[in-house]
Amino acid sequence: MSAPISSRHSPARLQRLSTLLALVALLAAAWLAYRPGLSGDFLFDDFGNLPDIGATGPIHRADTLARYLTSGTADPTGRPLTLASFLIDTREWPAPPYPFKRTNVLIHLLNGLLLYLALARLGREFKLAVTPARVAALIGAGAWLLHPLLVSTTLYVVQREAMLPATFTLLGLLGWMQARSALQQGHIKRGTLGMLLAIGGGTLLATLAKGNGALLPLLVLLVEWLVLAPAQPMPSEPARRRLKLGVAVLLALPSAALLAWMIAGIPGYIHGTPLLRSWTMGQRLLSEARALGDYLGMLVLLKDSTLGLFTDAFAPSTGWLQPWTTLPCILLIAALIVFAIATRRRWPALSLAILFYFAGHLLESTWLPLELYYEHRNYLPALLLFWPLGVALGMPGPLPWLRRCAGMAILFALATLTYQRAGIWGDGYLQAQIWAAFNPTSARAQAAAAQYQMEHDKPHLAAARLTMAMATHPDDLQIPVNLIGAQCRFGPASPAALDGLRRALSTAKNGGTLGFDWLNTAIDMAASHSCEGLDLDAAQSFIDAGRRNPNWSVIPGRRQDMQHLQGMLELARQDPDAALQAFNHALAEEPGPATALEQAATLGAHGYARQGLAHLDYWRTLPAPSQPSRGMPKLHAWVLAHQHYWEHEMAHLRATLAADAATQARPPSPSSRD
Repeated sequence: MSAPISSRHSPARLQRLSTLLALVALLAAAWLAYRPGLSGDFLFDDFGNLPDIGATGPIHRADTLARYLTSGTADPTGRPLTLASFLIDTREWPAPPYPFKRTNVLIHLLNGLLLYLALARLGREFKLAVTPARVAALIGAGAWLLHPLLVSTTLYVVQREAMLPATFTLLGLLGWMQARSALQQGHIKRGTLGMLLAIGGGTLLATLAKGNGALLPLLVLLVEWLVLAPAQPMPSEPARRRLKLGVAVLLALPSAALLAWMIAGIPGYIHGTPLLRSWTMGQRLLSEARALGDYLGMLVLLKDSTLGLFTDAFAPSTGWLQPWTTLPCILLIAALIVFAIATRRRWPALSLAILFYFAGHLLESTWLPLELYYEHRNYLPALLLFWPLGVALGMPGPLPWLRRCAGMAILFALATLTYQRAGIWGDGYLQAQIWAAFNPTSARAQAAAAQYQMEHDKPHLAAARLTMAMATHPDDLQIPVNLIGAQCRFGPASPAALDGLRRALSTAKNGGTLGFDWLNTAIDMAASHSCEGLDLDAAQSFIDAGRRNPNWSVIPGRRQDMQHLQGMLELARQDPDAALQAFNHALAEEPGPATALEQAATLGAHGYARQGLAHLDYWRTLPAPSQPSRGMPKLHAWVLAHQHYWEHEMAHLRATLAADAATQARPPSPSSRD
């Protein structure tokens, strides 16, 4: 007599249950490992991006939502999907960092779950048995999920833009494999539609989160070439033809178009990169080999990460052996790529992991003139990097339990390291001091550590740190501005610090926005006599130094900043007509309604409504500003025009200024006498 159906199927059910419990335990371990980091602060680029949430008011209506979602300027797309995700955490600004970091961790857990599903499916397509496929997926996904290198992505709020492309890449890969399965079963139309939705929809969503989402077709093409096509050929001619068409149109053609776009930009990058950066395009290519070598050391060998977010300490390579590690890293990368291609039939999982990793770095780690080094660039490329380890430990063979215990030990070690690193990320002061200690040559790290010291009422320590840093970074604005800020906490601003700021303002290539914001504050400090040595004459000398800067004098926006600061200084001198003249000059440099409104409102807020009205009148005489010609800025301009946003803002401000001007012109009523 045959066994009951429930008895016959109980081992499979137990296996599924054990897998589910292991997956839940893995996700819970990741949450616990990251939990200490949830108490951390906003950092660095967070302050340059998140305040846009409240730039035109709290986002509670469709009009403010449309303005916010189209306000992005990074990438041609503006990354609206990432911007939309921030609304999960708040609809207005300022806001606390905890909800943002919590959402980032939850997205990371979701990505870990999707990666497990993708690897388990890949294992089945790879013709692994059910249990080895699941073990390989658990170890491969778990090692990625718990890897300490990804802490600097997951707990850095703004790097949600690096996490979401991974989400949609994994969904696209899962959809592609499901569509292939439909083709194999003879469902040609359903399979075709599935391929189109998986790759077309996945690429669109991933790219709307960040530009490197455009790599999805190339990454899926590698999976198809190295694993799926050899292991799972189509059983019928119609299915084969449809798959070939899908691969050509949806995978190969977009990949070729992306590469062609990158190549077409090379002439512009050759000439333009030195104007933006302190290195050339060729030096960047040499440097990226070292960066990739460093990333691999941290991913595979668990080499400790020391740079953190302040990667200005990563020096560019100026030659094949300058520094000497450049050439060995180039040879290592070339050897890995050749090895992966040569062994693609013998070890397809390992070959896929290597080529997927380097393909994932194609946009951010080649010749586009981005900064040289950032850990978050590994988030998507490293997705498959640990799958070969899982396959090796999960395959049938001698001592299977010992190998699986080794896999558990690896995951435990990674979770422990992540827990320790997350604890540092949860303490902003400790984090800043550690990064500064590990990166003594990083101006950003020293300035950040000094800012935390000032916040903790240690301005003397901050001033000492920045005085040493100024000697090695004479052209870096963030050092002298923070040094003067620290000195003003306990005494006068020193002549050396003031001279250092003038020197940096006259020579700096970057930091114009930092200088503009700080000089606005410095003018207020000078007007209130809150810091000895920092008076209005000193503020004037800073503006003059910025005007002499040859790197800024050719940029209309920087010239506008200097003229605007001159207007603010004239207001501090209580000379409204001179302030109006300076604001008019600033507006003429780069006409824009936002600038006109800000300056007119500033005049009104200082009690000079008549000059504010005159400034709005001057705005009317200027030629209409040029409109963006493409990308999200063009759409944003259309939204503002469709909403008549600037017209409403101008009319409201003009009415307010007119009422204030009438009140100011009215003679005071005689005081009553007893």
